[in-house]
Amino acid sequence: MWRTIGQSNALALLENGIQTGNLAHAYLLVGPNHVGKTTLALDLAQALNCEGKNPPCSECQSCLRIASGKHVDITIIGLNHSSNKKAQAETRTQTEISIDEIRGLQRNASLPPFEGRYKIFIIDGAENLSLEAANCLLKILEEPPPNVLLLLLATDETRLLPTITSRCQLIELKPISSVEVEKMLIQSHGVDSGKSRLLSRLSEGCLGWALTASIDDIHLQQRAERLSALYPLLNASWEERFNYVAQLENDRKSAQELIKLWQAWWRDIMLVKCDCQESVTNVDSLPVIEEWANSLNLVEISDFINRLQASLDQISRNANVRLVLEVLMLDMPKKEKAENRTTSRLRD
Repeated sequence: MWRTIGQSNALALLENGIQTGNLAHAYLLVGPNHVGKTTLALDLAQALNCEGKNPPCSECQSCLRIASGKHVDITIIGLNHSSNKKAQAETRTQTEISIDEIRGLQRNASLPPFEGRYKIFIIDGAENLSLEAANCLLKILEEPPPNVLLLLLATDETRLLPTITSRCQLIELKPISSVEVEKMLIQSHGVDSGKSRLLSRLSEGCLGWALTASIDDIHLQQRAERLSALYPLLNASWEERFNYVAQLENDRKSAQELIKLWQAWWRDIMLVKCDCQESVTNVDSLPVIEEWANSLNLVEISDFINRLQASLDQISRNANVRLVLEVLMLDMPKKEKAENRTTSRLRD
């Protein structure tokens, strides 16, 4: 049984390839984080090595070993996947998939399958391949060994070498609707309706994120802390805004995550301003969002949304993170507190 949900086109393509014996030697699975790329890759690995009548059965020894990460013919490579403790320690600061890892893949691929019919190599975050690693991988793609399948997982295929993408069959995984995510959380995982509604909106169609967040409350706790710090900024002084930035982590990943959170927040403000409350993501913060929407005009809102996207682009080009965030504080619309405006009018 395929565990992948909401990707009917991708499943139909792969099932047809298995039935007709016309599978490609390499697939590039593209989609946002937590949309189900790894799940689909492991589903395919199970289907190709399944010992049951209706693969993937998820019950035979082969399927169970793949699901538990113990099947010797299934290898996952990526910044968050390491085969030994030394590599795990190095991965904490590693930003690229190294050529040594791909050379190891190359050596492993040259050997026949040990306990299954296919050797399957999953490269998670293929856009993180170093140039040397990408060129080494290209050699395998040009002359793939028999009974070997390469599955490249990426969020952005444009960051891969064109020579690599051209040698893989592209499968695009798209976010599913918030209605489907909410239904799955309630019916299959017993999450209460209020939490399911919030998680389905926050997930942006990525069921994997919603499932993780439904189990571990740390995701919602961190979001609540970040939003509570964001609430006062509209009325904050310049000094308060700069003090806020000074307390933030000064690294790119954290800054990108924070700015994306702000993007969703300001998008909600725009939606409320346009009387589209039913599409709001941060449904648990609607009163505050409405307050902000009443204090701002559409030009201010849209201009700052554009500035947020520009800031993400700057950070991706290695701009100074602290400086980018400080400039955002200057660009964010600033409104006086109601009591300050009243005092000012009395003085006049």
